[in-house]
Amino acid sequence: MTTKQFDVVVIGAGQAGLSVGYYLKRAGLNFIMLDNQETSGGAWLHTWPSLRLFSPAPMSSLPGRLMPKATEGEYPHRSEVLSYLADYEQHYQLPIYRPHQVQTVVRDNDALRVSDGKYSWLAKTVVSTTGTWSNEKIPHFQGQNTYLGKQCHSAHYQGPEAYKGKRVLVIGAGNSGAQIVSELADTVRVSWVTREAPLFLPDDVDGRVLFERATARITANGADTPVGGIGDIVMIPTVKNAYDKGQLNTVGMFERFTEHGVVWPDGSQEDIDAIIWCTGFKPELRHLAQLNVIESDDTVKVVHGQSIKEPRLWLFGYGDWASPGSATLIGSGRSARENVPKLVEFLKSTHPNIGRQ
Repeated sequence: MTTKQFDVVVIGAGQAGLSVGYYLKRAGLNFIMLDNQETSGGAWLHTWPSLRLFSPAPMSSLPGRLMPKATEGEYPHRSEVLSYLADYEQHYQLPIYRPHQVQTVVRDNDALRVSDGKYSWLAKTVVSTTGTWSNEKIPHFQGQNTYLGKQCHSAHYQGPEAYKGKRVLVIGAGNSGAQIVSELADTVRVSWVTREAPLFLPDDVDGRVLFERATARITANGADTPVGGIGDIVMIPTVKNAYDKGQLNTVGMFERFTEHGVVWPDGSQEDIDAIIWCTGFKPELRHLAQLNVIESDDTVKVVHGQSIKEPRLWLFGYGDWASPGSATLIGSGRSARENVPKLVEFLKSTHPNIGRQ
């Protein structure tokens, strides 16, 4: 079943999709947003319960509407972010339809056809904002398939209760690893395993500063750039507390798995009950496969968010390759502010009679 043609179909209604929707509505375009979740929140629905932002609320707001200050401390809790995102889409009355799991985007004469397998929609342009959370990245080690302990990616971590009394390795040097180790350290025998030592930032450096530094590095074109980026460890209160107690020391990577644990570089074996992988994510782009725009490194070549190989396709919120810092709350709004006007210009140049809703 095919609906009418839209100026834009946005795939995904998480933080990046909402930011895009805000500017599309301001431009008066005829658009819809398709989200595969049952309710608002995007990737934040799938983070662990104790997660906190590492930027103050005013610095983590989406376009046009400030996030309320955290009720406890400076950094908003996951539940506060979820409440804010729900309020945001309701306040702006964005045309979000859910749940629709988009399976394919294909060319259809002068349009793109978006389909969830049951319904399809025609679009003059498509904006993909599916992000990365549903496509976790886990490195492969010898013997991993025979390991009998529990393996969990941070995308599915739900707190320390399941690990009490167990021997656990948390793998990955970023903020998720630091926050999870900090939560486990008082009740769980946990080691933090990293290939390189993490960089702990000064107490006054938060996510806003990191975003500015990361953006500066990407746009500097070889010039001197500030040190520090999105992956460096922000000293939110729980992390600082664990750090001060000496609980955030790291150990080097093990060599391989055994059935019941791991083998360390010195040849010693240790029984390990569980592994928590804090090793990041890859872009979720399977719905774009039939457009033949996905590169071997699982990215799409873009300029200002616009696909080079398929100009009717735009991508927001996947990280630095799409737009600097665009996988963060801070960066998603800036990316939309800078690049949605270019999408509007493209639409008007290819469809001169495009009008307001």
